[in-house]
Amino acid sequence: MSRATDRARAMQRRLKSQRGFSLLEILVAFSIMAIALGVLLNIFSSGLRNATVSEDYTAAVQIAESVIAMPGVEGPLHPGQASGVMNDKYRWELTVTPFVLTTEGIDTQTIPAQLFMVTATVSWGDQNSRGGGERQFELTKLKLAGIAGAKP
Repeated sequence: MSRATDRARAMQRRLKSQRGFSLLEILVAFSIMAIALGVLLNIFSSGLRNATVSEDYTAAVQIAESVIAMPGVEGPLHPGQASGVMNDKYRWELTVTPFVLTTEGIDTQTIPAQLFMVTATVSWGDQNSRGGGERQFELTKLKLAGIAGAKP
C-alpha cells in the first residue's frame, strides 16, 4: 500500500508543479475577448455607416449647387418648377419664385431688375432603408435678373 500512496503523492507533486490554465480561466478569457471584438466591430461598422452618409451628403450638396446654378444661365430667369433624377439615386427639385423686397423708402418698381428666390432640394434614400430613411438637403439662393425693356 505504501507503493500506491507514494505513486499518488508523486502524481500530486507533478500536478502541483505543472503550471497551466484551468478550463474556467480559458472560458472567461474567451468571453472577454468575444465582448471586446463585438464592441470593436460595432465601432468600425458605425464609422463606415457615417462615412457613407457623409459621402451621400457631399454628393447632394454638389448636385444642389449645380442645379441652382442653371436658372438664369442656360435661359432667362422666370418663376417655375423643375425636377429630375441624377445618378439613379438623387431626386432634385428646383423652385424659382419672385422675391419681394420689403423696404421702406425705396420704390422697387423703379429698379430695372427683379429678385428671384431659387431653391434646390435634393433627396435620396427611401422610407424602408435601414440607414435612417429618406434624407434631404435644401439650398436657397437669391438671384437678380434684369427686366426686359427696362432703361438703366
